[in-house]
Amino acid sequence: MLLPRAGRAAGRASPPLAALAQVLRLERSRRTGIVFPLQKLERYLAPGTDTARFRLFQPGLAALQRAEALFRSDRGHPIDYVSSAVRMDHAPPPALPEVCFIGRSNVGKSSLIRALFSLAPEVEVRVSKTPGHTKKMNFFKVGKYFTLVDMPGYGYRAPQDFVEMVEAYLQERRNLKRTFLLVDGVVGLQKTDNIAVEMLEEFGIPYVMVLTKIDRASRGVLLKNVLEIQEFVKENTQGCFPQLFLVSSVEFSGVHLLRCFVAHVTGNLPTVEAS
Repeated sequence: MLLPRAGRAAGRASPPLAALAQVLRLERSRRTGIVFPLQKLERYLAPGTDTARFRLFQPGLAALQRAEALFRSDRGHPIDYVSSAVRMDHAPPPALPEVCFIGRSNVGKSSLIRALFSLAPEVEVRVSKTPGHTKKMNFFKVGKYFTLVDMPGYGYRAPQDFVEMVEAYLQERRNLKRTFLLVDGVVGLQKTDNIAVEMLEEFGIPYVMVLTKIDRASRGVLLKNVLEIQEFVKENTQGCFPQLFLVSSVEFSGVHLLRCFVAHVTGNLPTVEAS
């Protein structure tokens, strides 16, 4: 949820490690763990484990920097809330490439969106301690390049018209380039997540799974969930990008890579190699 313009923090400083330049000052192993957290887990895998799905999207420094520039607002490149909608006829015109973020209530969706926009201090994404706080589709315009949509959470305290709202959006939004399905990295896939997967598969919507809150998961739990979900994606999905994205909105692990992937799928980094 976006605060009214008068209530936004003026000149708010970006959190530590929000900018790539800050990450590059770290020693190499920590730097790699922040930018490519999935690769950090490779050393703990059993010998002979196939890690091809860990490195399908592996942009270089130049691509990461170009992507970050899209998420950094300035006078000629405003990043701002556009509107909220509970029905498709209230949604803004589909003029730009679009991505949407969906997930269970309390999966950390608003926290992740706030982390993605942390270099645009005028954009205030309110994070509530109460699950199910987001009740509408919230549209954020990133300059002239793309729109990001924060969808209501499903499961606990979801809006009564959630299914109607989300299904209509996914089926009708012709400019939708990728859906980001957020899964709690501590607890892994839940029944409600499987229902979301079935919906995306039924509609033929290209999507990617993002594991949140990885700073709260022990290495063993995180590795177990990653391997189980990758196997699930391989065996049960057709529209899901094979590589998982791991993120921590607290430590900014994976946030820089996710910005780059968003820029890529919206057509703003066409030269980045990705399967």
